Amino acid sequence: MRLVRIGAAVMIALVLAGVVALIVADRLGRPSPPDPATLIAKARSYHARIVRDDFGVPHIFGHRDADVAFGLGYAHSEDDFATIQDVALATRGGLAASEGVKAAAGDYLVHAMRVWETVDRRYARDLPGDVRQVLEGYADGVNYYAALHPGTVKPELLPLTGKDIAAGFVFKTPLFYGLGDTLKRLTADTDGKAPLPIGSNGIAVAPSRASDGATRLLVNSHQPYVGPVSWYEAVLQSDEGWHVAGGFFPGSPFMLHGHNEHLGWANTVNAPDLVDIYRLTINPVNPNQYRLDGRWRDLEVEDAAIRVKIFGPIVWTVHRPVQFSVHGPVFRTDHGVFAVRYAGQGEMRQVLEYFRLNKARNLDEWKAAMRLQALPSINYVYADEKGNIGYVYNGEFPVRRPGLDWQGYLPGERSDLIPRAIVPFDKLPQLWNPKSGFVFNSNNTPFQATAPEDDLKPSDYPSWMGIQTNMTNRALRVLETFGADPKIGADAFRRYKFDVRYSAKSDVAHLLAALCKDPPSDVVRACAVLHVWNLSADIHNRGAALAILTAQPVLRAREQHEPVPRPLDMLRQAQQTLKAHFGRIDPEWGEVNRFRRGAVDLPIDGGPDTYRAVYGVPQTDGTLTAVDGDTLIMFVTWDRDGKLSSDSIHQFGSATLDSHSRHYADQAPLFVAMKTKPVRFTWAALQGHIEADYAPGARP
Repeated sequence: MRLVRIGAAVMIALVLAGVVALIVADRLGRPSPPDPATLIAKARSYHARIVRDDFGVPHIFGHRDADVAFGLGYAHSEDDFATIQDVALATRGGLAASEGVKAAAGDYLVHAMRVWETVDRRYARDLPGDVRQVLEGYADGVNYYAALHPGTVKPELLPLTGKDIAAGFVFKTPLFYGLGDTLKRLTADTDGKAPLPIGSNGIAVAPSRASDGATRLLVNSHQPYVGPVSWYEAVLQSDEGWHVAGGFFPGSPFMLHGHNEHLGWANTVNAPDLVDIYRLTINPVNPNQYRLDGRWRDLEVEDAAIRVKIFGPIVWTVHRPVQFSVHGPVFRTDHGVFAVRYAGQGEMRQVLEYFRLNKARNLDEWKAAMRLQALPSINYVYADEKGNIGYVYNGEFPVRRPGLDWQGYLPGERSDLIPRAIVPFDKLPQLWNPKSGFVFNSNNTPFQATAPEDDLKPSDYPSWMGIQTNMTNRALRVLETFGADPKIGADAFRRYKFDVRYSAKSDVAHLLAALCKDPPSDVVRACAVLHVWNLSADIHNRGAALAILTAQPVLRAREQHEPVPRPLDMLRQAQQTLKAHFGRIDPEWGEVNRFRRGAVDLPIDGGPDTYRAVYGVPQTDGTLTAVDGDTLIMFVTWDRDGKLSSDSIHQFGSATLDSHSRHYADQAPLFVAMKTKPVRFTWAALQGHIEADYAPGARP
């Protein structure tokens, strides 16, 4: 027995020694962090002024664009440093070292997309000096904050560089049109079709359609409430002509959508076919060779060394091969070996295009920026002070050979099937100043973007472009609200934005009508509730809860191309849930649909795919907590004389992380009430509304 105890003790000691050795080896392998004093000293080369208004929104001033970028990096770090650093680590392929196995797939994807090879090769070559200075200024603002708050910094983050910021765009922009989902389906052997995006609205109304001769723009992207693609609001102004207001993602120094003095735009996600998948023929005697044009070619092989947190301080480095053909990254699956070619592959000028859009002063300059064609996807809805409006179904569409099924698997043996060019910007689906006086997109087909008489024609575009043809409920409701009003005033414009109804033509209406055509006896009462439902998702509605809880799981599964549950089963489950938690199958929608943030717990109007979009996560008490949908909303107006005004609202407030700040949830009641606050775009408009005024990095 004594020998057993001694043996066990020895084994435990050996295991502990091994664990200690792993920890020590991992820490010794990390690069030495920079001296915080160096980062603090570097901050003194910038001269930024941060002025926070009475909602805590940062207004950042500086002589140079780089000064403003530095101030934005610092201000955004004050409000959401944790997300910014996770974005940077994910972009480096190093997030799994702190987040564990769940982040390893993303780290691998960074290697497969050759993010850093692209950046290292093309950063100085493709980006002009003014753009690099902005990237580096933003990074230095984040570094300065981190140096002052060392307890919040994860290992290996510092120093952040301009290349890190550029790499974030290289990594993220292809994911917006669904590259990540395509790769998941490829490796899981599904049908290869892309899911439709869940949201975003943009609409522009010209003076000819307005009752007061104004030009109006709605900026209304639907994003997660928190995380790497959640909106942050800021106003920037430099003496070099960079003056914008709008939304920024963590890690982005550029306004992604919003407005400057002269023009503005809204973005919505589009879902064209921008990915080509090639089935490779592998040499049976050499698995690292593939056939191309009649001969065997070697696959390029690289090692992806991914550090994965196992437990506590224990980090294990996992090595995985990453292979490439001339087409792109290669994936070995149970059903074959495939190479992927995608829009945005090898491109890193996204930051250049965004910066040029930010500083465009008129439609010609804005179009010149778009002609860079560095952004692989995304719809643009445009308006300006001159009364111009427009819509662009943007994308880096590969010029493909006609007659092939480009949405299926392509033969990888033929190099002539690898597109070498993209469709020029002026040939993309787009509408400018239609007679109807309005343009819109709500993640729907570009062939319904205005009044029917002005719409683009599918026959004008080749099928190999893979342009989507779907309509969302939100798009249907645009035509039933904005589209039915010949003279839209300011009040109507806002009222239509906060529409909470489902169209009688919507998938929701059709699904429920079919479900309750001849109902079984156990759901007759539920169908009676659905039969009299007026298709509204307002908080007092007594049919919305049953309808949405029934329809949403079915429609979401269809969109994601997942196994679709039986609608009848969902109706039974919905009535059981509502009866158990609310004592009836027809509670008011606001009892179920909740907005929660800190101490705020309020009923909220809207639902999935309503124009006032709200997506909730089920809770154990039977309620839904809103986590996605409407976030930063902006109403932008140029009056008949070209004078700018804008209002906005954020779902939470400027203090993303600090629950002790009064700006943690100060905008939430306004957001829930579907109200807005003024955007104080100029220094004059800020007067009397300044809460804080400081200069980060300045010498004492």
